[in-house]
Amino acid sequence: MWTRTVTGHDAGMSVLPDGCIDLLWVGGRLVVAGPDTRAYRPVVEMGTRYAGIRFFPGTAPALLGVPADELRDQRIDLADVWSSARVRRLSEQLGNADDPVTALEEIAVRRAAEVTPPDPVLPRIVAALDAGWSVRATADATGLNARLLHRRSLAAFGYGPKTLARVLRLQRALGQARRGMSFADTAASTGFADQAHLAREVRDLAGMPLGEVLTRSSGSVPESLRPVAEAG
Repeated sequence: MWTRTVTGHDAGMSVLPDGCIDLLWVGGRLVVAGPDTRAYRPVVEMGTRYAGIRFFPGTAPALLGVPADELRDQRIDLADVWSSARVRRLSEQLGNADDPVTALEEIAVRRAAEVTPPDPVLPRIVAALDAGWSVRATADATGLNARLLHRRSLAAFGYGPKTLARVLRLQRALGQARRGMSFADTAASTGFADQAHLAREVRDLAGMPLGEVLTRSSGSVPESLRPVAEAG
């Protein structure tokens, strides 16, 4: 759960790929922010207030009822996914709520009780790739062949396992750099060949140098929510 009010400090702010899908309440609208493959730069007015739920990778498609790859690199109204009547009722509920964050959470909890839970193999895929495992090792560990792993990943995360691995590695690297680790040590500790490799990958996914990313970006999977990779 998160909130943000746009200030002058947010000018030029970018949202980086993190493998997540968000449900947003902004400007009286319910909006779905799909999984990004590149940095997203929102255009918003000063003072705009966001309330949102950031779903752990692979969890939102079961709640929304739509494959993640259909939402990739998109921001769409929830009414494009659910019935307009339902979304109108939810919007009224949020508009009348004292705390829209709590109201959003209640909506998600109710919806979770209505649908089949996400495939339990999905967090194992995320954990393995986030731990730096190869796609082949991830497939072996989860009992999926490469083709099935790719198909499951598209539907659950919005992109294949190789892209998800890149996105998760980017977020690991940013986490290390934000804690003050040197760029060279960050590259070594997160599986990049060297600092130049890290710099190229950051520029490709974020569209700006690493130093600029650290001051002009948001969006990550909180480390406390990341599952531990299972061996074997």
